[in-house]
Amino acid sequence: MDLVLSEEIVLNDLINTCKRFFGFNVLEATPIKRGWLNLKWRITTDSGVFLIKQYNKERYKKYNRDELLFAFSQQMRLHKGGLPCPKLYSYEDQFLLESDKGELFMLMEYCDGTVIPPGKINVHQMYDLGRVTGNMHDLLNDRTPRLKRRSEFIPPSREERLAHWKSAWNHANITDKSHLLPILETQYKVTETINLEAFNLNETGWAHRDLWVDNLLFKEKTVSAVLDFDRMKYDYPKLDVARAVISGALYENNFEVSHVQAFIEGYSEKCLVEKGFIISSLKMLWFMESTWWIDSNMDQHSGPPERFAEEMRWIAENQKELESMLGNV
Repeated sequence: MDLVLSEEIVLNDLINTCKRFFGFNVLEATPIKRGWLNLKWRITTDSGVFLIKQYNKERYKKYNRDELLFAFSQQMRLHKGGLPCPKLYSYEDQFLLESDKGELFMLMEYCDGTVIPPGKINVHQMYDLGRVTGNMHDLLNDRTPRLKRRSEFIPPSREERLAHWKSAWNHANITDKSHLLPILETQYKVTETINLEAFNLNETGWAHRDLWVDNLLFKEKTVSAVLDFDRMKYDYPKLDVARAVISGALYENNFEVSHVQAFIEGYSEKCLVEKGFIISSLKMLWFMESTWWIDSNMDQHSGPPERFAEEMRWIAENQKELESMLGNV
């Protein structure tokens, strides 16, 4: 079936279901081409402007339904607490809805704002992103009773990670990808220096876990919306900080320290930040994500994976520079 025709069939199904559930008529629907596999539309109706998000059946298999529903409930709690994030609309107390033809979808508030490319956020937006992130972490980790468990990311031992890099190097070597060998060697050498205790593994809490520019909308000087809470879990909030910072402050191998300082200034309005916090956060992000994006097939990356690999390479290659640049942040 033609892809465009298939999307049109899905949209019509969702529109008909929304009319039955919520009683509005759709006047216009504009596709939003962002994200992986899931379909999204901005819909103008006789009751206002909304966003429909359809969950691709294959991608949905990667989710735990209960965890997803919990994330939606927390998004609504954050929205009610004043965080700039989309309001979700429920039908019969359910946020995850099923269409007449069996499509899973959500209806939410449409938020105005601009998606800014990585490294292009201005210093005012970085300050506000820090403030919003700190507020989000403060609200998520208040004393409201919620199910807690071990962190989502369980750091492997240094020995396990060294074995991984050795295997990746060997694979690149036997597949004639000598241009990748220096990159993999750097990952190995930096891993040799890692001290897991320096990550402060007791600093766990609820976190967004996908806080990068594609999931943020901005106005001229502020954050207008934090989007996509699907991956929210109990983990390390400092990974949100590192992901936002590297996403906003790194552009073409230039790391803008003033942007990092602005972020931390905003973040510290709600959350305690000790000296060395941002360095530890960035190193921990690298320790978690580097194996996701850096491997013997990384020369085939494009789009977000290519950007993420660039970030991981930069952190690994600039360990000493990070210490000097951010020693007082």
